[in-house]
Amino acid sequence: MKIDTSKFQTQKALHKFIFDNRDKIIAAKKSEIKEADNTFIGFYNSDTGKVDKSENNIADDATVLIVKAIINTTNIIDSHQDMHVSGIWSKSLKENHRRKHLQEHNRDLDKTISSGKDLTAYTIDTTFKALGVNLKGSTQALIYESTVRKARNPFMFDQYKNGWIEEHSVGMQYTKVLTAINDKEYTEEFKTYNKYYPMAANPEFADKNGFFFVVLESKEIEGSAVTFGSNPATPVYNIEQPKGTHKTEQPIGTQSTSLSQLFI
Repeated sequence: MKIDTSKFQTQKALHKFIFDNRDKIIAAKKSEIKEADNTFIGFYNSDTGKVDKSENNIADDATVLIVKAIINTTNIIDSHQDMHVSGIWSKSLKENHRRKHLQEHNRDLDKTISSGKDLTAYTIDTTFKALGVNLKGSTQALIYESTVRKARNPFMFDQYKNGWIEEHSVGMQYTKVLTAINDKEYTEEFKTYNKYYPMAANPEFADKNGFFFVVLESKEIEGSAVTFGSNPATPVYNIEQPKGTHKTEQPIGTQSTSLSQLFI
């Protein structure tokens, strides 16, 4: 959910609406399962996030890949008008043991890329530049280290193998959210704005309307490969072929050939 700012004739009216309805807005944000909304935000050169499989010595007949996917980055004001901050995933990473790596937030079984023992999640404190993203400043990246098997999802295996995945998105539910408004009339919201505004890698998104929402904590449910993410600073971090894998790998679930997932 995001606020349709075009409905307001002045920024003052917009700010008053947000302040007067801040509890309802935050409650609505918390009630949703957030996913990519296919809104393109062109604030960096997405080509910098591409991975060339040739540099990682991936064989043509590979059937298993280890993909480190950047599922989310903090300090970006995204297309939902929200900015995630460091520590947002701390609680969820400890508690969620059922996360999935999915294709475009689709929870059908044939759209699952990895899960269970094939998937681990963690965060790293780094810079956007180190992630291959053309933005200044630091960020905390949520990484899915995923064993991607051709036998499980052949289409997505080939997408990753050929370096065609450029963005990811996290399926999540907010649990702690603050309102940030650039107006001295709203004391606490103004303090929040001034505290978190300097962290934003794309402050022009706050400048335009004079507000955003700060997400302090969220439940991480799944991470997906997408065409356009709400936060496009989410490329593939690394991809490689694990040693000892080859084209005769057995499909998951078998032991041998003989037998035994005003708002707009």
